[in-house]
Amino acid sequence: MNKLNAAPASLPPHTSDTPIRRRSLIAACSAHAIHDGLTDVIYVLLPIWQAQFSISYALVGLLRGSYSGVMAGLQLLASRFATRWGRKRVLVGGTALAGIAYLIAGQAGGVAMLLVALMIGGLGASTQHPLASSIVTDTHEAGGGVKEALSQYNFAGDIGKTLIPGLIGLLLVAVNWQTGATLLGLIGLAFAGLLWWLIPAHVDRPPVHAKSIKASAGTGSASGMRALLMTGTIDSAVRMGFLTFLPFLLKSKGAGTASIGVALSLLFVGGAFGKLFCGYLGARIGMMKTVWITESATSLCILLAVWLPLFGLMAMMPLLGLALNGTSSVLYGVVPDLAAPGKRDHAFALFYTGTIGGGALSPILFGRLGDIAGVSTAVMMLAAILLLTLPLSWKVRQGLAS
Repeated sequence: MNKLNAAPASLPPHTSDTPIRRRSLIAACSAHAIHDGLTDVIYVLLPIWQAQFSISYALVGLLRGSYSGVMAGLQLLASRFATRWGRKRVLVGGTALAGIAYLIAGQAGGVAMLLVALMIGGLGASTQHPLASSIVTDTHEAGGGVKEALSQYNFAGDIGKTLIPGLIGLLLVAVNWQTGATLLGLIGLAFAGLLWWLIPAHVDRPPVHAKSIKASAGTGSASGMRALLMTGTIDSAVRMGFLTFLPFLLKSKGAGTASIGVALSLLFVGGAFGKLFCGYLGARIGMMKTVWITESATSLCILLAVWLPLFGLMAMMPLLGLALNGTSSVLYGVVPDLAAPGKRDHAFALFYTGTIGGGALSPILFGRLGDIAGVSTAVMMLAAILLLTLPLSWKVRQGLAS
């Protein structure tokens, strides 16, 4: 009998115990907040790195894509490590590694060392999405409210995106970026210690008992899962591509470093409420209708971001964030419904691999387009590509119906 099958029957992952549910949700939300904050603070640092190291938009995209690319490529591996060593150890270790990456970045004297640091950060970040989302799903399934809990989990991620880039953007007015990066590293290490204390042992491993596996079954629709993966990948690619260009778009309209940090905070405030609101909206009116509303609104707002002056763009940031980030919350909530029996961890890992992988490639490809045709053209192309999600969401609904 292997170690996994030897897990004590007294620690079922599908528990309706309210304290365990609450503590697990707090732990998952904390992990999401710190990891998303450490991931998206890069957008504040990109214009500074470009000016200091005199690099092209394509290389800017490579720096951003290196973090996301490694994070995407190791999602499935993280779920396998969790099966062997437990979710708690892998998630805490990944959070500590993300913090260490910023300590290394703070000492970087050139692009090469910065690239290595960001890849290390991506390695640590690869543990968060598949493991934390599975913890939320497992602990809330028995008592109900999985989609609502996942919406809260996604909301927490955007709280991290709001606070950390905003605070660092303001801090960089007074200190150099190396000091800011070092502070980010220390914050990451502190949260790793917090997660070690927060995560209950009851949810340390994926479901292993036959009864639990049966309870975790979705429709197992392969075609629906493929359509969902493509929808999420396009949505993520557009979001990451636009966020990479946004600081430069703001800079071209006259914004400084502090203004860019504030703009990103406004965007992520809207995104946080968008994820929470759209998660509940999707549970009420359905996935497809919600995706059609949010993606159409996002495409329009991206075009307006190119045409509006700085004041108008800053005023539109919360609405843009709500539409830009709201779709992902709906898509996350569908993963358990389409996962094959006993394959929930794998389904989440596969979904995040595709979506984050699309987000990693997008800044590189569209960064090159930005070098050739300009930032405005690249951003408008992103708005057009986003509309491909509309027919794909109809295919996802067919998979759910099956």
